[in-house]
Parts: sequence; C-alpha cells; structure tokens
Amino acid sequence: MATPVAPKSHAVKAVVATRRRVVGRCTPEAVEQQLEDDCEPSDSRTSEAWLVERTRQGEVEAFGVLVRRYERRVQRVVTRFVHDAGTAEDLTQDAFVRAFARIEQFDTSRRFGPWLFRIAVNGALDHLRRKKRRGWLGLFGDAPRGYDPPEADPRRQIDTVAEVRHVVDQLPEKYRAVLVLRDLENFSTSEIAAVLGRKEATIRWRLAEARQRFHELWTRRMLQDDVDSSESIATGTK
Repeated sequence: MATPVAPKSHAVKAVVATRRRVVGRCTPEAVEQQLEDDCEPSDSRTSEAWLVERTRQGEVEAFGVLVRRYERRVQRVVTRFVHDAGTAEDLTQDAFVRAFARIEQFDTSRRFGPWLFRIAVNGALDHLRRKKRRGWLGLFGDAPRGYDPPEADPRRQIDTVAEVRHVVDQLPEKYRAVLVLRDLENFSTSEIAAVLGRKEATIRWRLAEARQRFHELWTRRMLQDDVDSSESIATGTK
C-alpha cells in the first residue's frame, strides 16, 4: 500500500487565498471538471470522501474543490461570530489550513461538512476568547490622563440587525453557538450536533434555553430603550 504524501500547508493557503487560482494551465473550475471526469462518484458524501482520499495522496487540487464548495458558507458562519469581514476571512483560511493538516484524522464514513464547520466554529470561538482575555487585561492598565469613558448607552440610532447581534453576543458561548447555527444559518439539529460534538437531545435543550435567554435579554433591552426615550423627552434632549 502506497504511503500517503503529506501535503504542504503553504500550498493550501494558496488554494484558499483566491477562488480562481491557476493550477498549471487550469483554473479551479477546470480542475474540478477534470476530477469529476476521472470517475468521481456522484453521491455527495462518497464524492467528498473520494476528494479527501485524493488529497491524502498529495493532490492539493482535490482539496481545492472542497474549498470552493464550502468557503462562502464557512466564512458567512464565522462572520456571525466575529462580526468583522477581514477577521472572518483570516479565520476561514485558518480553518481550511487546519482541516488540510488534519485530513488524515477525518473519518470518510462521515460527512465532511460538519467536520469542517466544527474546526471553523472552534477557531472563531477561540478567537473570541483570546479577544475577551485581552480586553480584561486592558481594564487593569492605567488610563491615560484626559481619558473620557464612553457613554453608558451607545445604542441610539443602531439598526435592528446590530441590536440583535448585540443581544446574541451577550449569551453564554454554548447557547450562542447553537442559536447562530440554527436560527441564523439554518443548520439542522443533527448537523449542529455533529459540528459541536454533542447529542441531538442536548442541542435541542440548548436551543430552547438559548431562545428563552435571547427573549429575556431582548425584552429587557427594549424596555430600557423605552425608558431612555421617555427620559430624553422629559429633559428635552434627543
């Protein structure tokens, strides 16, 4: 049995960096067609397992096909967590690089998508944890002279999308992840269970709890908005 060729991480970065990378004289579209013509099975799961096996043999172009299939949705999901397009793009590339590096660990009897999204979501959550730690460390530094703290409530004139995002971000991580994947990205319960590595019953319970907590936070926020508006009218301020 031939020993699989270990792929190079820099080669994967090159594939992820652009959707139209030239491979020899071929575009990714041509490469995908060539791979499909070369007896690729038609079933989606078998097809991805086949591409994984080709990747394990050192064919970076095969992994490029998987990148093109999942890149947009992975980046959209990651953006739901980090709220910054540039950061989401970097984390998406990191997710594919990690998936490429761990390709030998993937069980080809399972679906590739949930395995990939698990890597991507974990990467996004790790990023948020690091960012939160840096924020806490900053609180203990000496504030420069002349420092004016921000207004207590900077919510005025923020649209509904930003309001929803703000409330979702207040949820504990385990609830936020389930809510984002189910209600914002329309993942099924079984898919979320695979992505987060939890039982479906656990996911259903967390989703119900997440929705309840979101409702409570949203109601509290809207009531505070009403109070602020009333106070502004009473004082003649806007």
